[in-house]
Amino acid sequence: MARSGVNLLSVAEAQARIIALAPDLAVERIAIGTASGRWAAEPVVAKRTQPAADLSAMDGYAIRFDERPGPWRLAGESAAGGGLEHALAPGETARIFTGAPMPDGADTVLVQEDATVADGAVTMSGEGPAAKGSHIRRRGYDFAEGAVLIEAGARINPARIGLAATGGHGDVAVRRRVRIGLLSTGDELVPIGEIATGVKLPASNATMLASLFAGPAVEVVDLGIAPDRIEAITAAINRAKGIDLLITVGGASVGDRDLVRPALDAVGATLDFWRVAVKPGKPLMAGRLGDGVVIGLPGNPVSAFVTSLIFVMPLIRAMAGAAAPLPPTRSCILDQALPANGSRAEYLRARRTEDRVIALAQQDSAGLVALAAADALIVRPVKAPEVAAGAIVEVIDIA
Repeated sequence: MARSGVNLLSVAEAQARIIALAPDLAVERIAIGTASGRWAAEPVVAKRTQPAADLSAMDGYAIRFDERPGPWRLAGESAAGGGLEHALAPGETARIFTGAPMPDGADTVLVQEDATVADGAVTMSGEGPAAKGSHIRRRGYDFAEGAVLIEAGARINPARIGLAATGGHGDVAVRRRVRIGLLSTGDELVPIGEIATGVKLPASNATMLASLFAGPAVEVVDLGIAPDRIEAITAAINRAKGIDLLITVGGASVGDRDLVRPALDAVGATLDFWRVAVKPGKPLMAGRLGDGVVIGLPGNPVSAFVTSLIFVMPLIRAMAGAAAPLPPTRSCILDQALPANGSRAEYLRARRTEDRVIALAQQDSAGLVALAAADALIVRPVKAPEVAAGAIVEVIDIA
């Protein structure tokens, strides 16, 4: 395994290098109704024009604007899905409903609230339309045939499903699901649900992270617990062949019982980097394992969660085809002063209160109660100066 130097990578460089590891997963076509939460692997182009004709935007009467205030002779009706079969002659109108095609010879809709009907004649009795063309949805105002409806790399959501379906698509191209394997390491771990006696711990990190990664674009497999023996860890990694992304949890530091690196050496993995200037989560490693990617996470639960949010989730999104995989930040008003930051970017667990954010008192990397209470991370850049209450800070939403 290639060895990295002792210098710590910046968060931005580590994110870029991790995303660069992402393999190109095969493209498949799936029914558009099942695509929510996936990313488009290629542009979705309209097969039809919408609307396909000039349509009424209101219930009322199709008229010639210059013939106001009427009267007009009622000469039929136009409903959604079927229009008037003949053109309107001068002095004629047609009853028209929302979504119905405009008859030839009409250029405006008189809404029914502004119309009076008597003895087969229609007269404008209210203010009437403000201009020629009022209350008409013009052909192609939404999109035209050949227009790109969904860009490649865009996340498919319910509204985009509706757009693609209206554009004539029954299926869409996406990357196949990302296969993720989670391997916990440590003699102290027992399976969740079993009694953890003495200093034993439930192996909760894998379950927590599986929930974080869960989604329609991924398949997560729990590879179980490997004890702190290089042979056991090596065997577990070998069983993960065919996984797109192997994530090990624990054993990523430099102690005598931190054996993930030598185990990866033993199976022929190549390490791209190890250690990032981030708090929590400095002992983070990333590299290649066969055709897939391996990420080694620290074992402390907060460190594992935060590094997954800012490094692993972007990788998963990139593998799934996202054009913009990094977690978005937004500006928020700080509710209390914060001291100057050190040489590592820090992600403080925090709570949002209306338009403000407040850092939680407990910031230990093993503090699950504070993590569970947090719904945001305050981003503190390297060497950030002290900031006062009321300052603007960048946050990442986590709930």
